[in-house]
Amino acid sequence: MKISKPAQNRFSIDLPLPKKSNPSSEMKASVKLSVITQFFPPDYAATGQLIEELTKSLGFEGVDVEVFTGQPGYAFGDSHAPAREEVGRVRIQRTRATNVWHQRIRGKTLGGVLFTIRAMLHLLRHGSCYNILLLTTAPPFLPIVGYLIHIFYRIPYVCILYDLYPDIAIALNVVQKNHWLAKVWQSLNKRIWRKASGIVVLSPAMKQRVTGICPEVSEKISVIHSWGNPEIVKPIPKKDNWFAKKYDLNNKFTVLYSGNMGRCHDVDTILETAKLLKDEPIQFLCIGAGAKHKQLIKEIEQLKLNNFLFLPYQDKQVLPYSLTACDLSLVSVDKGFESLVAPSKLYPALATGRPVAVVCPQTSYLKQLIADGRCGSTFENGDSEGLAKFIQNLQQNRNLAKKMGIRAREYMESHFSSKVITKQYLEVLYQAKK
Repeated sequence: MKISKPAQNRFSIDLPLPKKSNPSSEMKASVKLSVITQFFPPDYAATGQLIEELTKSLGFEGVDVEVFTGQPGYAFGDSHAPAREEVGRVRIQRTRATNVWHQRIRGKTLGGVLFTIRAMLHLLRHGSCYNILLLTTAPPFLPIVGYLIHIFYRIPYVCILYDLYPDIAIALNVVQKNHWLAKVWQSLNKRIWRKASGIVVLSPAMKQRVTGICPEVSEKISVIHSWGNPEIVKPIPKKDNWFAKKYDLNNKFTVLYSGNMGRCHDVDTILETAKLLKDEPIQFLCIGAGAKHKQLIKEIEQLKLNNFLFLPYQDKQVLPYSLTACDLSLVSVDKGFESLVAPSKLYPALATGRPVAVVCPQTSYLKQLIADGRCGSTFENGDSEGLAKFIQNLQQNRNLAKKMGIRAREYMESHFSSKVITKQYLEVLYQAKK
C-alpha cells in the first residue's frame, strides 16, 4: 500500500425535463435571491462547490444573488477568506468562523448551530432586501431559518434537501427512532416543508421518502439532480495528464474513488474487490477523506495490499486532472441509505469521459440512471466478485471502456450539465416567487 500525505431491474426515475416556461430577462432580474449555506469555497465540501457553481450560473442568467456563508472549515490550510466578495451578480458574505472542533461530530454540530443563529440574525437585519430565500441542509437544521423568516417577513423560501435528517442519524444509530429528539426534528421538518414554496431533492427515492413522511407537500417537490461542469472537467487522456504521470498511474488500469468516504458509503465491497485483484495490473486510487477513511487504510495495511494509493483532497484547480487520471470511476452508497443521500461525485465522474461503476442497493435509482446512460454498470452491496470481473473486463477491453466513457460524457452534457440544471432551478425559484 502507498499513502501520500501531500440488464438489471428497472425503476422509475425522474430525469431532468425541459423547463415549463422561459422566464424573461425582466422576470430573472426581479428575483432577489439570498442563498444560505454553511459551506462555500475555499471549502472543498461538495455542497459548497455545487452552490458556488449554481450561484455563478444564476448570476450569468441575470439573477441578483447574495450568498451568506461561514468561514472555511474544510479548506486546504485556509482558515480565513474575505468577509465580503463580489463576483459578477453574486455577492458573498462570510460570518465569523464556525469550525469549532470540526473533525468531531459534536464540534460540527456546535459549529452548525452557531452558523444557523448567525444566519437568522443576518436575515432579521437584512431580510427585507430579498424576495426569495434558498436554504441548504448544510447544516441539516438550517431550513428552520427560512421558516422563521417567512413568519416575520412573509418571504418565500425553497429548501434544497441534500441529506434527510433525522433519518440518516437514525440509520446510523446515532439516535433512536422513538427518541424525543428524532420526533421533534421530524415534526419541525413537516412544519418547514408545509410552509416552503418549493422543495428540491436530489433523487426520485428522496422524493418518495419525503412524500411518505409528509404527503401533502408532494406537489411542491422537484427532483433536480446534482451536476457536473463540462467546461471545467473535460476528458484528458492519461498519457497527457500531468497528475497521472506524477503518481505513476499510466502503466496500470486505474480505478478511482474521489470524494468523501463517509458513513453512508460502501467501502467494504471496494476493499473486497481490491483483495480479489491484488495480483492484477490494476491500481486503486482513493482521493479524499471521511469517517471510513482511516479504517480502510488500517485494513489495507493489515492485509498488506499494495494496489492502493491514498491521496488527500485536491484543490479545485487540480480536480480536472485528478478526476481524469483514471480508467474507471467508482461511486458507492451503503445499504439502507439509498433514499437518504445522493452521491454528487457521480456527475463530475461522468464528465471525465470514463466509465462508471456504482455499488448500491438493488432499489437505488442509480441502477436505472447508469443503465439509461449505458456508461458503466452497477453492483449490489457485497458483490465484490461482480465488480472485480467488470474491472478486469474493462482492463482487457479498452475499446469497450472508451465507448462507455464517450456515452458517459454525452449523458452528462444532455441531462446533468450546470446549464441544464440551472434552468431547472430558475423555474423553481420563479414559481416560488409568484
